[in-house]
Amino acid sequence: MKNNAKYAYWTIVILLLLATAQSFMDRQILSVSFLVIREELDITDVQYGFINAAFLVSYAIMFTVAGVLIDRYGSRLGLAWSVGFWSFASLLHAASNSAYQFMFYRFLLGLGEGGAFPGAAKAVSEYVPKKKQSLAMGIAIGGAAFGAVIAPPLTVYMLMFVSWRAVFIFAGATGFIWLFYWLKYAKKLPAQEAGIRIPDDNAGKPAKKGKGLGIKKLLSDRTAYVFIGMRFLLDPVLYFYMFWIPRYLSDVHDLSLGLIGNLLWIPFLALGVANIFGGWVSDLVFIKTNNVDFARKLIMGIGAVLTIPVFFIGWIPSYIPILVFITLAFFAHGIWITNYITSISDIYGKHNTSSIVGFSGTAGAISAMVLNPLTGYVVSAYSYDPLWYYAGIMYPLVFICFIIFIPKIKLKDSLKYEHEPMVSS
Repeated sequence: MKNNAKYAYWTIVILLLLATAQSFMDRQILSVSFLVIREELDITDVQYGFINAAFLVSYAIMFTVAGVLIDRYGSRLGLAWSVGFWSFASLLHAASNSAYQFMFYRFLLGLGEGGAFPGAAKAVSEYVPKKKQSLAMGIAIGGAAFGAVIAPPLTVYMLMFVSWRAVFIFAGATGFIWLFYWLKYAKKLPAQEAGIRIPDDNAGKPAKKGKGLGIKKLLSDRTAYVFIGMRFLLDPVLYFYMFWIPRYLSDVHDLSLGLIGNLLWIPFLALGVANIFGGWVSDLVFIKTNNVDFARKLIMGIGAVLTIPVFFIGWIPSYIPILVFITLAFFAHGIWITNYITSISDIYGKHNTSSIVGFSGTAGAISAMVLNPLTGYVVSAYSYDPLWYYAGIMYPLVFICFIIFIPKIKLKDSLKYEHEPMVSS
């Protein structure tokens, strides 16, 4: 029984991986299908930018709202609502006949998906022992990359036999299948049912009200604003990768839809592997050194350096080295984001992690929401080059700011905050 209790939380982690995989699969389906949709419905580049912005508006709102609510009611109910709602929104995409309808359904999709990552982070902090949390976080959020890996070739393959509308119906149906298993298994772990205490930070116990700092104190905490600012500056890079790389390869390098589908899974596979690898190495360093600050920042620093080559993509004539640099950038983001989110969990514990992840995700979505229509304008009026420059310099700059403004990450134990909130005067 004890051995079963010790490892039962991995069932939850696998379900979290499948949920984040579903979320990114649903997003990537549009970016690939749009190469067909734009011809059928005559949608322009600028309209495509606004379609993406519609998703980001609601995503930005719900990232914070869902984060706060999931901290209050727990990850089981929060993720059930989130996945159910966005799966329904995916089904509605099949009924779209204009850019405006896509904007509306994309808005609904964002309302649901806003809870995915705050919910995953919350579940890891609730169920997983502290010294396993970075690896568990990497697996959970790494599902997003695996969903993105599956989406391009699967979408291209399905488009060979069915309409793009059927692809969205398939996406929605798979979400409801996940929901059934989540509600079935995301209950008390065997350890709780047997009255066995899971070691390390009381992992696996449900959240209790009144243990967090509260929204007012969180919004007065300068450390929280560092995490929020990091996402504000970096999320536009990831959204640029997700929404515009298929267009870039098609428009600039004349790659066919089939070739794009055959290639685009590679960077996302690197992202998923990096999520898990970055979490595993960080936990290993933490266990060996007992220094959580060194463990998290070492991996994030390596990730920042690995993003620099994308600065030069606009100067490269062949798509093959471009694919290599993009893949390296995705790997770098994977090891970065795993340790970024785990650092939030380290500092704020299981009672406020979802809220901070929510606030920071909202900031990133707002930034990307503003820049996405601008991206369409820059691409149409000039080129992709300024976007590659931004992507190549921001991670190193943000990492320097991180080590300056958060000089030491301290763990929050199960009884009190070792991190004292730096409340502004």
